Amino acid sequence: GLFFMTYSTIKYETQAPVALITLNRPERLNAWTPNMSEEMADAIERANQDRSIGAIVVTGEGRGFCAGADIEHTFKSRIDGQDPGAGTAQGQGGLPRGLDWIGVVRSAKPLIAAVNGPAVGIGVTMILPFDIIVASELAKFGLVFVKMGIVPELASSHFLISRVGWGKASELMLTARLVDGREAREIGLADYVTPHEGLLPKAYELGKAISANPDPMLRMTKDLLSKNACEQDMGLAQKRETDYLRACWVTPEHKEAVQAFLDKRPARFR
Repeated sequence: GLFFMTYSTIKYETQAPVALITLNRPERLNAWTPNMSEEMADAIERANQDRSIGAIVVTGEGRGFCAGADIEHTFKSRIDGQDPGAGTAQGQGGLPRGLDWIGVVRSAKPLIAAVNGPAVGIGVTMILPFDIIVASELAKFGLVFVKMGIVPELASSHFLISRVGWGKASELMLTARLVDGREAREIGLADYVTPHEGLLPKAYELGKAISANPDPMLRMTKDLLSKNACEQDMGLAQKRETDYLRACWVTPEHKEAVQAFLDKRPARFR
């Protein structure tokens, strides 16, 4: 029921084949509120339904990416006995009830985070399940939960280990220290680091490269990565692949790719 609301905490624009979602509370370094995640989920679904869009870039307005949960709006309200909005006490982590953020992200068209400044707390955990993270040299990442007297959420205690390994994930979450864009790239928390002015161009370049590929297969591949990342049963891992492969064999996208190869021309999927 959310679809295509008017947004008060984000901006949504398209420059086909890429959609751009901008977190837009710059006066608070885009601090997160439950409403922001509902608007983001809505904007992602909007891009999913737009046939001209192949990938989605998420960035922040101003000098921050997302400074974590808005302390006054979320934590203080909860301590004072008020719901920060949308039944968060019954939801996953501090998210609104009924919003499965990881489900939204992993079933969506490919998502690229373009981290332009501080990304702290939920500002990091919301993007860990994204497909690609690009950091500006001015980015700062912080898994600061213990400092706030809480624990990490959004399965970040799973995804951070997948990105950076056990030891580094432990160190980052137990010290709660900040990591700059360059170090983030070195440890695998970010996939690319760019000079600040090159951040969005790099994110768009990756988005365009992804968009040259067919949407159904991109989504199937994302699903395989989600499910097989920690699968111990290799028979089951292969069965998931085989089931999708058989489905792919009869699709127009696969036929077009084969025909384009034989015709020595670029395939057209969009």
